[in-house]
Amino acid sequence: MRDEKKVWDLAIRGFHWSLVLSFTIAYFTGDDADTLHAYASYIIIGLLSFRFIWGFIGSATARFRAFIYSPAETMRYARSFVTRNPIHYIGHNPLGALMVFALLLFISLTCWSGLKVYAIEGKGPLAQEVNILIAPAYADDEELERKNFDKQAHRFWKDVHEFLANFTLFLVITHIIGAVLASIVHGENLIKAMVTGRRERVDGQSE
Repeated sequence: MRDEKKVWDLAIRGFHWSLVLSFTIAYFTGDDADTLHAYASYIIIGLLSFRFIWGFIGSATARFRAFIYSPAETMRYARSFVTRNPIHYIGHNPLGALMVFALLLFISLTCWSGLKVYAIEGKGPLAQEVNILIAPAYADDEELERKNFDKQAHRFWKDVHEFLANFTLFLVITHIIGAVLASIVHGENLIKAMVTGRRERVDGQSE
């Protein structure tokens, strides 16, 4: 027997879909629209900051402590999932929780590496005082390059940033596939639940 329970508060749902939109914009504008890419990235940083705070003071299912599971419990859930008789959790299940933490970590690392790229270019909050506007009349190209732009470091952090962004995209795709599979196995629409905030609760199963 099933009934519905309010699970995800408005703040979490707003965070989730805002992050989806902002990451999509940032990912697909990385090479052609620098300003739009920067704005989307700063929005992501703001969203992550909110989520970390909300993870300690938010509603019960939004708090990090609500979905920290032991390895044994995670394995128990994984076995139940594979046998298509999954243990039911009102909030994040153990596998979903691992994905949440992985996404938060790698999106944060992606943002950090992007800020490092910007810093070398003399932009963003991590930028040191770099005089980009030295007059060419007073410095040759070699001096400008030495003083104002470390191309090797720039290339390194750009490569790191691109790798992390692509790996994060891989996690996002895995997350979507996992949500679809979990919806099938659990017999409930988990994507819809992140829109409405309500999930089906199955009597007789663990929460």
